[in-house]
This record gives sequence, structure tokens and C-alpha cells, in this order.
Amino acid sequence: MTVTVVGIGGSVRPDSQSERAMHAVLSGAREAGAQVRAIGGDRLVLPFYDPHVPERTDAARELVTALRGADAVVLSSPGYHGTISGLMKNALDYVEDLREDERPYLDRRAVGCVGAAYGWQAAVTTLQALRSVVHALRGWPTPLGAAVNSSEARFGPDGECSDPKIADTLRTIGAQLVDFAARS
Repeated sequence: MTVTVVGIGGSVRPDSQSERAMHAVLSGAREAGAQVRAIGGDRLVLPFYDPHVPERTDAARELVTALRGADAVVLSSPGYHGTISGLMKNALDYVEDLREDERPYLDRRAVGCVGAAYGWQAAVTTLQALRSVVHALRGWPTPLGAAVNSSEARFGPDGECSDPKIADTLRTIGAQLVDFAARS
């Protein structure tokens, strides 16, 4: 069985540090044998989620379809004012479209969480907020999550990290996603 891991993350700024961190986790998942798919910040610019409006944009349908087919998910959000970005929160609201599925919401899916901010406080609180949302959506946060202080660690365009400890943490999250999904 091939495991599919879907990454959701970034900001409206193309190639942001949080999006690069997501790619680092996806690299770890790919190294562990997964098929990966990334939905970056530019593709997360969606209309505000409204459960009473059944029509979906192409981008919203792409997001929901990708999540529906995912065995595992990685969420990587920038920290805005100590929590996840509005872009990430709105994307996660679209998970409501999975409520009637055989696996509703993120049920029985491992979810890796990464909070990236220019300072430890916002990075840690963003990570905690992501883990709380994952619990609310019936997902299973991986044992390891990552708080990335982008004032101390920087990512290159391919997800390579200037801090070897953070790079190892992100690869480990990717491996945990694949391991959990393979066991499910």
C-alpha cells in the first residue's frame, strides 16, 4: 500500500518559511516511502467558508478532494499574533465538507503540525493551536510536532534547514506520518 501524505501550509507570501517547513516534512514522508502532495499558501486563498453555500471554487474542491484521499496530513502555519493564520483557519474550516464521509473530518489520519514564527512564543502557541484544531477534527496529532523560530532557523527553497536539529525534527514528523498511516 502506498501512503499518501497531503501538506497544507504557508502564507499568502509565496515560498514562505512555513511553506518551506511543510516541504521539509513532506521530504521526510517521501524518504519513508510516501506519495506526497503539497497545497501551498497561494492555493489556500479561498472564499470564507460558509456551510450554507454549497458551491465551491476549483481551489476549494482541490483542497477537499486532496484531504479526502489523504492517509496522513501535515499542517504548517505561520504564527500570526500568537496563533494560526486566518488563511490556515479558513482552509481547515473546509474540512467540514468531509463530515458525511466514511472517515469524517480527519478521522483515523495522522496529522503532523508545524508552527513557524519569528520568535519562540508565537511558534509554540501556533503549534499548540494546530494540535487543538486537529483534535477537534478527530485527527491524531503525531507525537512529535515542531515549533520553528524563523529568526534562528532559515529554510532554503527546497526545504533544507540551517538548523540540523529542526531539520531532523521535521523529517521525523514525516516518517511518523507514514508509519502511522501504514499501521491503520
